[in-house]
Amino acid sequence: MRDMKVKEFFIGIFKRIKSNLTWKSAIFFGVFAVLLATDLITKHLEELNSWNFTVIPGFIEVESGHRNPGAGFSWLADKSWGQPFLIALTFVLCAVIVGFMLGLSDDRHFVLKLCLYIVFAGAIGNLIDRLAFGEVRDFVWLLIVDAYCNFADFWIVLGGIALVVVLLFFDEGALFPLTGRAKQAQRERGEGKDGSPAGDPAEHPEEGEDSPEEGDGER
Repeated sequence: MRDMKVKEFFIGIFKRIKSNLTWKSAIFFGVFAVLLATDLITKHLEELNSWNFTVIPGFIEVESGHRNPGAGFSWLADKSWGQPFLIALTFVLCAVIVGFMLGLSDDRHFVLKLCLYIVFAGAIGNLIDRLAFGEVRDFVWLLIVDAYCNFADFWIVLGGIALVVVLLFFDEGALFPLTGRAKQAQRERGEGKDGSPAGDPAEHPEEGEDSPEEGDGER
């Protein structure tokens, strides 16, 4: 009996994943592949060519050779257990992201899934560095954070910011829906703040039911 329930559970998950995969999935996979390739190729080229140049004086500079065994702003860089912890944490977060991506409809949550794929590309880019080199290759200095980073970091930050904005304002489950589609979806679920009942049954007597005036006239 238990085996049957487990089998049915996985069959249900497979069917849901299959129903959520459309031609738009190719767009997501393409974006993921391009972003991941951009990160890995630029890291390789900065090592190969020892890049050292200025993009915008005082704001964006490129300098080869910076390595970070920790997370952002060298968090946990001085801890012996830092790298294994960050690798394990990345695997868990990636599993959660994949679960969300497979469970969301391409049509109903297109922008939300796109944001998740952008974040996923950045997470995988830095995970590859940690597994292959035991550290992350950074080479872009930004004044706004006064730290060195890489394209994978850009994807994680930009995708994460976009993800929050979409969840707040644009997705069907947004907390403060701004688009007509999001408002309509929430009204259909009875969750929209602007939603109101379709009408008071008292204002629309059913067919065959006499109104008080009609009843008085007959008497």
